[in-house]
Amino acid sequence: MALKKITAQDALSALSQFSAIIDARSESEYALDRLPGALNWPTLNDAERHEIGTFYVQTSAFEAKKRGAALAAKNIAAHIEREVISLPKGWKPLVYCWRGGKRSGSLALILSEIGFEVTLIEGGYKAFRAAIVEDIAKLATQFNYRVICGPTGSGKTRLLQGLEREGAQVLDLEALAEHRSSVLGLIPGTEQPSQKQFDMRIWHALKQLDASRTVWAESESKKVGNVSIPDALMQALRASPCARVELPVDERVKLLLEDYDFFVKDPAYFCKRLDVLRDLRGHAVIDAWQQQIRSGSPSMLAQVVKELLELHYDPGYLSSTKRNYQQFDASYLIALSAVNTPATDGFYSKIRLECEGI
Repeated sequence: MALKKITAQDALSALSQFSAIIDARSESEYALDRLPGALNWPTLNDAERHEIGTFYVQTSAFEAKKRGAALAAKNIAAHIEREVISLPKGWKPLVYCWRGGKRSGSLALILSEIGFEVTLIEGGYKAFRAAIVEDIAKLATQFNYRVICGPTGSGKTRLLQGLEREGAQVLDLEALAEHRSSVLGLIPGTEQPSQKQFDMRIWHALKQLDASRTVWAESESKKVGNVSIPDALMQALRASPCARVELPVDERVKLLLEDYDFFVKDPAYFCKRLDVLRDLRGHAVIDAWQQQIRSGSPSMLAQVVKELLELHYDPGYLSSTKRNYQQFDASYLIALSAVNTPATDGFYSKIRLECEGI
């Protein structure tokens, strides 16, 4: 079989045509970012790359290349033995490395010599990354968005998830960022993706959406934890019609205690996270909150959450949302009396009917 090449731009719309996407870079490069669904078959792993770099500096390029070839051949043989032996002849992989050079080229050549139809991305990951950054800017403007606004604890995420269960088309940026957006929104035991991987996830999510249907999303700040929403998407969301959720403050406290139950279960972790607010709220306030949390009293914990809402989250919410979301003043009102209100039959259908016109 001949070894084929594809441009990064053409690869954007062709990923689904391949049996597998193979990333020939090292494990750390792969962890930082990779194409959607890519498998990691390192031609050289991190330690080996370091070793070859040392050979290059201490001996010569020729000696380094010999050593690198030996390691690459060993690794490629292991990948074939582990992953390829049982594959049919019709298996068609897409292979890439950093710039589409030696690492992916070596793997692709051997696979093609076996008889597989192998395709290489010209320019490798670097070219594909540049192409998706450009494509996000184009894709973001193609959709008709509805943005769910509301203060912290009003149930925006629950509403978004409920709409999705009922058939609405959803872009869940917090799920893609693995963060709940607020200053206390880091989920224990999870690690946010890199900015590059977040961009890749957004691009892939946008590619799955139907431009003829409304897309629902939450109102977000520019940053979701440590990652930033691409400018074109942020601008499109901020210019879109809004649906505003309102929920009494006591019900918001109840919702937060349910959704952030890891704080309830681990008071020490909650206290530690509150330390990030010391510069904003002052030591006396944070110390008092931490003392209340450590008391173990459920009512004290609820009081801390209520004060967090009233003193930290709520004061700037309305002015910030009005400033950033151009159609907020004309937003569709979703007034909830209790956390469980959305369980009512026809609730989501009514919202979609009135906001999407379906």
